[in-house]
Amino acid sequence: MSSGIVIAIIVVVVLIVLAVGVWMAVRRRHLRERFGPEYERAVESGDSRAAAERDLRDREQRHDDLDLKPLPSTARQQYAQQWNSVQEHFVDRPQEAVGEADQLVTRLMKERGYPTEGYEQQVKDLSVEHGRTLEHYRAAHEVNARAGGQQTTTEELRGAMVHYRALFDDLLTNGDRPGQQHA
Repeated sequence: MSSGIVIAIIVVVVLIVLAVGVWMAVRRRHLRERFGPEYERAVESGDSRAAAERDLRDREQRHDDLDLKPLPSTARQQYAQQWNSVQEHFVDRPQEAVGEADQLVTRLMKERGYPTEGYEQQVKDLSVEHGRTLEHYRAAHEVNARAGGQQTTTEELRGAMVHYRALFDDLLTNGDRPGQQHA
């Protein structure tokens, strides 16, 4: 083989390697932007970065297949009123109010079109659009799980309400960012 052909083959191989590298970097950046802190959590808890990224892409695919819908303004107002009622219950019955907050968030998820068949799947489904408030949901859920056994302080219960509120607000506004329009 002539040296010109060898150089051409090397150049083509280098270009292919560079293209694959750029493609992988773009995909990784997309996942980081889409999932926010959930991206790092998935990478840290996964077997490898590639496995974590594959899981996140699977979540995206499942999420794309869901029939998610924005809430009409009347429904948003009703949910906001229900949240205010739950908060009022907190004064006299903090444990029950945290349970009510969990149920309200679950109803809101369901009305938006999220499946609610299990906590772990809820977390995965929410992670695609609500990755920035997902840690709040995890923290609130953990306190709520302990609350049934009287293993929580009032301050922990108050914190759970704050955490539920973060996800509640995100779901209530359809996950919109400031400046976006509501349906």
